[in-house]
Amino acid sequence: MRTITGLYDNYDDARAAVSALEDAGIPSDDISIATNETNGVEVEGQGNRAAEGAGTGAGLGAMAGGAGGLLTGLGMLAIPGVGPVVAAGWLVATAAGAAAGAVAGGAVGGIVGAMVKAGVPEEDAHLYAEGIRRGGSVVAARVEEGRVAESRAILDRWRPVDIRARRASYVEQGWTGFDDTADPYTAEQIAAERERYRSTL
Repeated sequence: MRTITGLYDNYDDARAAVSALEDAGIPSDDISIATNETNGVEVEGQGNRAAEGAGTGAGLGAMAGGAGGLLTGLGMLAIPGVGPVVAAGWLVATAAGAAAGAVAGGAVGGIVGAMVKAGVPEEDAHLYAEGIRRGGSVVAARVEEGRVAESRAILDRWRPVDIRARRASYVEQGWTGFDDTADPYTAEQIAAERERYRSTL
């Protein structure tokens, strides 16, 4: 299995990418999505105020898709350095486990650790975590080797961020890597980020 990932400035694009992966036969259990709570995504039964109940740890446990698809299993969690996110899928459970391992052994934890454990290069994992922190959405899928190109093409169909260009932009602003001890971005900071990259929205 290989892990493919996409960072999206627009939650609707990320959601469409998830649906397209499922339509192509990628099992919901092998897909994950995480989006910044400021995108206003409603969690079933909680509305968009679910962040009030989000814990302060790395995660509240696995949120899987089930029969209705991944997006029906969205739930809230809080990621250190990011703040409240809406998420579903295997990455959530892995993030919680990675955070626990980091506490015990000093390893890279949280969302970065979860992605690294899944095979995402650490440099890219830092960028994806920072992208969520700044208001974005990440889609990750575990796919068989023979379906990597097809699945990558599906993610690319929905306008993912060019991660090399985005990394260069972040570095130009003084960014050196995701810091899970940093304060989450405020709504005003996220709005400024969206304005900065509005041509991609």
